[in-house]
Amino acid sequence: MGQAVDLVEIWRGDILEGMHQGHAVIVDDTGQIIAAWGDPDAVILPRSSCKMVQALPLIRSGAADAFGLTSSQLALACASHSGEAQHVAPVQAWLKALELGDDDLRCGSHLPMGEAPKHAMIAAHESPCQCHNNCSGKHAGFLTLNKHLGGDAEYIDPAHPVQIGCRDAMEETSGVTPAGYGIDGCSAPNYATTVSGLARAMAHFATASGGSAEYRLTQAMMTHPELVAGTGRACTDLMRAANGAAALKTGAEGVYTGILPGKRLGIALKIADGATRASECVIAALLVKCGVLKTDNPQIAKRLHPQNTNWRGVQTDTLRPVAELMN
Repeated sequence: MGQAVDLVEIWRGDILEGMHQGHAVIVDDTGQIIAAWGDPDAVILPRSSCKMVQALPLIRSGAADAFGLTSSQLALACASHSGEAQHVAPVQAWLKALELGDDDLRCGSHLPMGEAPKHAMIAAHESPCQCHNNCSGKHAGFLTLNKHLGGDAEYIDPAHPVQIGCRDAMEETSGVTPAGYGIDGCSAPNYATTVSGLARAMAHFATASGGSAEYRLTQAMMTHPELVAGTGRACTDLMRAANGAAALKTGAEGVYTGILPGKRLGIALKIADGATRASECVIAALLVKCGVLKTDNPQIAKRLHPQNTNWRGVQTDTLRPVAELMN
């Protein structure tokens, strides 16, 4: 990975206590970089920030229409959901419509990411199923595509037609031949690209014409932001605040992407130390820089300058994007 630069400052009182470094790129409708911080050619794993790219074969193959998928199901295919009832129940219904069940998923199970459903499950001494996995919507999409293609059950194998389709979609939209792949938390392969390539893929979505797979997925995310993440999550809150001006997607290890249809721009960023608090701060700053939201928007302010407190409720430190991100 190339040389990262300072992106987010951590202030404790009047003392600069620390710094989050990383890379960020904004790409226009011609695929050209119009702003960059750090190394645009840094090779990264996009993790869950590219789920909309992974969902392209679901529509392009004809599977989505053959199975009558709704806009909300397409949003879930792009989601890293919190495991709330609004997420789990639709995925379970989706699998039932496919005449499949929880055992057909290959994502594994984990407790809900949302605090309320997680605590409720623990209090009830219940165990999560695979539908609680934050990637279960993506995997329901994989299973839909797999059933349409008539593939074998191991749809997460890198040599499986489902994953070959995902790889090809990443290469096509980013303009970068994947340097390799890593296995994601949900067991599916995650194909490497550059920060600029990931931003170019997002610009590809931002400039898509009505009726295209890219357009349908972008609209699904913006129409159902609560399904893409969940209660109190940055993706959901910022998309609601943007009101149809941005589709946003977080990824593990400090990755974030943005699709700005009205501006015909794509955004990608990677925080070198993987901190989510920093990636949320930077995406908020870039939404302001691109003219999508203003600094006084409560959801922007919450991410631009998060106020941290200690165990007594006393404010201790705050984050702040570097000036270059805001100018």
